[in-house]
Amino acid sequence: MIYIKDLNTEDSGTYWIGVDGQWSIDMNLTVREDSCCWASQTVMVNTGETANFRCQYSQDYKTDAKIIFKQGKDSIMKIYSTWEKKERFSISDDGDKNLFNVRISDVRSEDAGVYLCGVWLYRDSYSYSIITAVHLNIMNTALTHWWVNKSVFLGDEVDITCQIPEEHQVSKLFCKEDENHICQNINSSKVKLNDLSPKSVFTVTISNVTVRDAGVYWCGAETTETDLTFISLTTKVQLNLIMPPVFGDEGGSALIICPYDPIYKSKSKYLCKSSTTDRNPLIETVRDEMKMNRLTVNDDMTASVFTVNITGLTAEDAGKYCCTVRLETDVIYLYTHLIIIMNEKMILNKREGDDMSIQCKHHAEYQKLFCKAHKPSMCINDGVSLQSMRDNETSAGVFTVNISHLREEDSGKYWCGSHIITKVKLNVTRDLFNIIMISVCVLLLSKTIMLLVNLGCIKR
Repeated sequence: MIYIKDLNTEDSGTYWIGVDGQWSIDMNLTVREDSCCWASQTVMVNTGETANFRCQYSQDYKTDAKIIFKQGKDSIMKIYSTWEKKERFSISDDGDKNLFNVRISDVRSEDAGVYLCGVWLYRDSYSYSIITAVHLNIMNTALTHWWVNKSVFLGDEVDITCQIPEEHQVSKLFCKEDENHICQNINSSKVKLNDLSPKSVFTVTISNVTVRDAGVYWCGAETTETDLTFISLTTKVQLNLIMPPVFGDEGGSALIICPYDPIYKSKSKYLCKSSTTDRNPLIETVRDEMKMNRLTVNDDMTASVFTVNITGLTAEDAGKYCCTVRLETDVIYLYTHLIIIMNEKMILNKREGDDMSIQCKHHAEYQKLFCKAHKPSMCINDGVSLQSMRDNETSAGVFTVNISHLREEDSGKYWCGSHIITKVKLNVTRDLFNIIMISVCVLLLSKTIMLLVNLGCIKR
């Protein structure tokens, strides 16, 4: 194999290859002015799995043979072609879409590296056109990779901290993984990289987050060895989006809204109920409105929103729900909570100066909520419950709120619980006996003063 570096247009021409003056092979080399700018992909796959990547070509190369090279430190190795097939490698050419798919089965750590997709222009000579460079990253499960899980409300801003090994100090990389496990470079003014100290850490800020921003991201770096550039991905970032909680009355209905990225409009979507151990699909959407038991589902592909209306709400319906798109692997992109307001109410009548103790139902997964407000939705701001408890104790399934030395202004409407909440009506009144005694004392005192004043005037 002959390796030529730093190609330019002047290197174009016919080359002859031979030994001791015996020329046996001619090679036609064409270097275009844009040959520096091949399309580039970054693909991630775990050891033992199958790597797939696509190479797009122009209409001019439709009938040409396809070929795969792998770059080494000092050479370029031919891996696969129509006439030379290597074990575990295969190519399928889709002429209608002008692309060919490359498949590497049972990948190993040594398969990592840079691959070049090309076309073989002339069968009898070494004339190739390279069209795509693919950086294949093998995620060895035995190795340690950093993992970041971030949640953010729609429209908010999120900061992501990325770590890379100390030796990777060429340039920082942040890309988003698509459904084909290809990490696409991000070209958006919403995404900003900030270098920090130490140099192995940098942050990424994504502003005005939308449903399109949900998904898996990778942090990494580009490193250079001799004349080749390699991409290493070291930190996996799962970005989840959160919608404000949905409130529903026991026996009533609640509408859960799931906006989605328009690229998924033709994909199947469903709503699942999440728990700490598993998630259970509730219902899968269809294009037209569909009803099943207590659920009504509608997918509005024009607005890129699917909705699920749940009727006959019970305490069992409360909890965490996830909006999901069904791809090769299901993609959860949005979470929300359904909070059920129970019909049972608590009415407490207290006197000023008394102490009060209230027990509220609680689940370990959810925030405790005890709030004084006209409506329960006013108790939550950006997903954080506004607690007005002065003292609380937590036990299995219940937390206790204690308020001492009640005052008249403590009267009002409270909401108590977590994913299931109860309405509490508190009436604090002054002690009637004390009010009467104070009134009598004031009246007697005023009469006595008036009598003394009158006696004094008579004496004078």
